[in-house]
Amino acid sequence: MERNASPISGNQSGVMLLEALIAILVFSLGILSVVALQATTVQLTSDAKYRTDATLLANRLLGQMWTSSGNLTAMKTAFQSNPAGTAYNAWLADVSGRDGLPGVVAASTGVVSTLPTVTVDDTAGATAGQVVIILRWRTPEMPLNAAGHQHVVVSQVSRNP
Repeated sequence: MERNASPISGNQSGVMLLEALIAILVFSLGILSVVALQATTVQLTSDAKYRTDATLLANRLLGQMWTSSGNLTAMKTAFQSNPAGTAYNAWLADVSGRDGLPGVVAASTGVVSTLPTVTVDDTAGATAGQVVIILRWRTPEMPLNAAGHQHVVVSQVSRNP
């Protein structure tokens, strides 16, 4: 006796292929999501590294200020960015050097300045010895006309009389 294929199985031919294609599509979307997540993770990690570097560079400058003379006027002359003092220029080499922050440049045509600024208040009063350090940087993928990122540190550097 010969068995004939049932009419139901004839209608389902190709269903297995369709299920396999859908499974491949779902798997591919999952892999693409993981790759996108990895790219975002790498970008966030590098952003965190730049912020950590900015904090360490600002703390290095504050440490140099604490170990300098207790005279606020001399500290302002040496560490302030405008006009640039000798200690500021030495620290700027660290900030914009190979191990510093990326994209630290002076303003030129079409480029937003990302040079750090340091101000020291040497006036008498409650704000005497207040230091404001603003670090700016631009990541490699940012355009030159973008303001970039910034980290602001405000500290009080003073000596007891």
